[in-house]
Amino acid sequence: MYEELMMLTEQNNKADQNPVDAAMAWHGGDPRATIEALLRDRIWLQEQLAIAKACMGKGYTRGWMPGAEFEQ
Repeated sequence: MYEELMMLTEQNNKADQNPVDAAMAWHGGDPRATIEALLRDRIWLQEQLAIAKACMGKGYTRGWMPGAEFEQ
């Protein structure tokens, strides 16, 4: 979604617009809709990370496994 927002920003010739403003504009200025979409995207990304983690062998990654380091 971030890439779509940035493409939308470029199409509108608003190079100075930051990603937060672009996300808000994408959802018509509705902060609740913006937050809900970001939370849904986060859940989806966590699911994708869990799938990738389950499919990866520790030998391939030399012991490193993907994880959400920011969640401590």
